[in-house]
Amino acid sequence: MNAPTVSAPTATGIADFIAPPLEFAAAELTVLPEATPLPAEVPFDFFFVHTLWPVEVNESLIRLASPMPPPLAALDALRQRLQRRVVVLPAARATIERLLARRAAEEDEGRSAQTALPEASPLDLDAEQDLNALKALAEDAPVVKLAQELLNAAIDARASDLHLEIFQEQFRVRQRVDGVLLDQPSPPRRFYLPLISHLKLRAQMNIAERRLPQDGRIKMSRGGRDIDMRVSTVPTVHGESMVLRLLDQGAAGMIGISDLGLDAANAALLRSAITLPHGMILVTGPTGSGKTTTLYAVLAALNHPGNKIITVEDPVEYQIGGVNQIPVKPAIGLTFANALRSIVRQDPDVLMVGEIRDRETAEIAIQSALTGHLVFSTLHTNDAAGAPHRLLDMGVEPYLIASSVVLIVAQRLVRNLCPQCKRPHAASSADRLFLAQHGLNVGGETIYGAVGCPACTGTGYQGRSGIFEFLPVSDEIKEAVLRKEPASVLRRIAQQAGHGTLYADGLRKVLSGQTTLEELARVARFDAASDAVPMSG
Repeated sequence: MNAPTVSAPTATGIADFIAPPLEFAAAELTVLPEATPLPAEVPFDFFFVHTLWPVEVNESLIRLASPMPPPLAALDALRQRLQRRVVVLPAARATIERLLARRAAEEDEGRSAQTALPEASPLDLDAEQDLNALKALAEDAPVVKLAQELLNAAIDARASDLHLEIFQEQFRVRQRVDGVLLDQPSPPRRFYLPLISHLKLRAQMNIAERRLPQDGRIKMSRGGRDIDMRVSTVPTVHGESMVLRLLDQGAAGMIGISDLGLDAANAALLRSAITLPHGMILVTGPTGSGKTTTLYAVLAALNHPGNKIITVEDPVEYQIGGVNQIPVKPAIGLTFANALRSIVRQDPDVLMVGEIRDRETAEIAIQSALTGHLVFSTLHTNDAAGAPHRLLDMGVEPYLIASSVVLIVAQRLVRNLCPQCKRPHAASSADRLFLAQHGLNVGGETIYGAVGCPACTGTGYQGRSGIFEFLPVSDEIKEAVLRKEPASVLRRIAQQAGHGTLYADGLRKVLSGQTTLEELARVARFDAASDAVPMSG
């Protein structure tokens, strides 16, 4: 094929955008060769991402078809790498994309048959050139568009997390919706490095560092909602795994006590406890069980001009107007314990400690509760009765626990059945037997099952609510704590006083048609020694 004549750059027009080392052909190509070999030094991904098609490649020259305007930074990086003349030939984007798509299919077939991994870098340049090339890839229009589409889709799906993972033959994208990870259509593997680099740039992270974990933040708006994203990367065998935690900073992201899913008795207990002038209220559960959401709902109820509220969090997930929120920074010595020592001199009425992790933090928080402050915090325990023993294991004295803690709440999150497609059916004999183990003697009651429809993207569930276990620290509980009684004794005392277990609260939600037995089994473990006790009410 005869290539068009190359003209020298003019003083005006599109040639003004071309750096001197690059050459620009005036005539537009209408027919492109389909089998031009690629330069061995440059992977195909580079041409695909930048929508470039090689027309002629030899030892001194490379002619590239490109839509207008051309990707100048990428072309300059290519020129530096190859040390050859680079001639840019205008061509229709659709024609170039058609050829690239065909070549991409061939590349993917060849790559899946190989065991060796492609180079992590789009161009094997020295450090400075590599960084420039990586930035050029990350800022290219197709990459920016793909990143925005993935983020928008995650927000629209109400996802709490977006996972971007790289494997030998796959670039995997998943969303965590209502606590469950769901696979999404994955982009071609060649988009992995440019996409990760683009998101790292937006999160103000070091795109050249791919060997160490990093953290960053991205803020964006979608449909009038302000979304704050915490970005985390860790190195893996095949590259970097990135997870973005999506936090809705608007009204939709914050809920009140009445929205937590508490029954009337437990809601009354919580509202009564937060009106106390001092004491400690603990919320327990594993990561992702909604503890922080519960504490934020409580703080929102207490957030009025008569209260000064200070929180210490790692990190601050939602920003609440009127509340002084302190993010811990261990790298500079601002730990939970150090922050607590200072904020008690700020004349607070209410304190919230994001998590009690060690004895020092626990003892300072307890001393604050004993000296006239209402203190809220979280612990990682399986149930409410295990919280006192977690503090004992940290080395806290029993009398400090008994005299400061006023209420312990354990919780999990269960998915709600989709109201559009949930299907009623009579409880089977197996269902009745299972429920009877928990003291629920049901006959032909109707329970509901998950089906799946477009409204819930086929999962059968939409949204989540909490199941709860409340342990008010009564005089009898205090005496048991002072005697260092096991958690089973505390649990039995609470149940004899009419306070049900997590599983019991979940079963009530099953019978009310809010969730399913399968979902309850997924998030809470049945303990025959404790959960089989008949429930009151």
